[in-house]
Amino acid sequence: MVHKVVVTGIGATTPLGGDSKSTWKALLAGESGVSTLSQDWVAKYELPVTFAAQAKVPAKEMLTPQEAKRLDPSSQFALVSAREAWLDAGSPAVSPERLAVEYATGIGGIWTLLDAYDTLKERGPRRVLPMTVPMLMANGPAAAIGMELHARAGVRTAVSACASGTEAIANAFNRIRDGEVDIVVAGGAEAAIHPLPIAAFAAMHALSKRNDDPAGASRPYDTQRDGFVMGEGAGTLILESEEHAKARGAKIYAEVVGASVTSDAHHITAPDPEGTAAARAMLGALEQADSSIQDVAHINAHATSTPVGDIAEYQALKRVFGEKLSSIPVSATKASTGHLLGGAGAIEAIFTVLALHEKTAPPTINLENQDPEIKLDVVVNPRKLEGSNILAITNSFGFGGHNAVVAFRSVE
Repeated sequence: MVHKVVVTGIGATTPLGGDSKSTWKALLAGESGVSTLSQDWVAKYELPVTFAAQAKVPAKEMLTPQEAKRLDPSSQFALVSAREAWLDAGSPAVSPERLAVEYATGIGGIWTLLDAYDTLKERGPRRVLPMTVPMLMANGPAAAIGMELHARAGVRTAVSACASGTEAIANAFNRIRDGEVDIVVAGGAEAAIHPLPIAAFAAMHALSKRNDDPAGASRPYDTQRDGFVMGEGAGTLILESEEHAKARGAKIYAEVVGASVTSDAHHITAPDPEGTAAARAMLGALEQADSSIQDVAHINAHATSTPVGDIAEYQALKRVFGEKLSSIPVSATKASTGHLLGGAGAIEAIFTVLALHEKTAPPTINLENQDPEIKLDVVVNPRKLEGSNILAITNSFGFGGHNAVVAFRSVE
């Protein structure tokens, strides 16, 4: 038996807000979460990029001192957003054996790892904290959530670079659809605004260098785009079988109707310029949704603001939608949030769900001169989505050639 899957709770902590409501409000208002970094290490290491999209509210401010001390920032963000999502879902009563966690990260506990290495070098091995390993583990965010909610149907971590969060949601969808579990806490987190990742991404020429204009640095599809902006935070969705949700009278934001994961096998960092595998991911999600390209009324694009990446995604979109593409409203929300790496797909899934729930596509800021090679109907002001049973997809693509797409449908 195939089970329908619905979204019953959402939670987020992002560069735009400390929860999902404030984040969504700021996104619709066209705000930017990007600003100049004030930490001493920016000048100490003479970083070529001096800005990022830091979380609006530090996670440790929303946790007890003991919790913050025992969790890497990535796990802190995850736990904060998961608590909001669980509460939003009504703190459902569910057998622990029917509750699972599918939670992603792209980099994991890098602050813990590098701080511990500094301690080792400067103060010796006896000063390295005993909690270092569980704090730096990539599965730390998922484990923290699983223990908090007593999930015993499996706690797993997808690590597929910038596609991680979307892949975690795809995994959650399939588990519920197949009847393995009733509820999955799904999402992704990242906390990698640290001098080493910034220096490394800058060395690859992947980051924008608009140090004099941080708020305008992330500009998907613009002719002057020059790289992505590092972001941090987390997004969590509570996915649930429709029968379980209805039996307990839960509110339903949207239905998850399809998901697909593919890989380019092309290059460790560059996307396949033909977009073949990315296109297959979109088509796979639509096929599982029993839908066609004609049904798609909104796209939340990966759109990182890199010169090569935006073009590659456009080629994939064109391969899938053809002439239909010109009539589909496309939102590129990393312009506001920056790029949350392993957490990006999760918050963008939330934006897609809320776009369907409120029948409003969010805006893409900083688009002043659209690249003539990218012929998309980009949403630059909040736009109403007309009709019922609206279908939308959200795309995520990551280093290593990872592609993940999830399709959602509005619930009337």
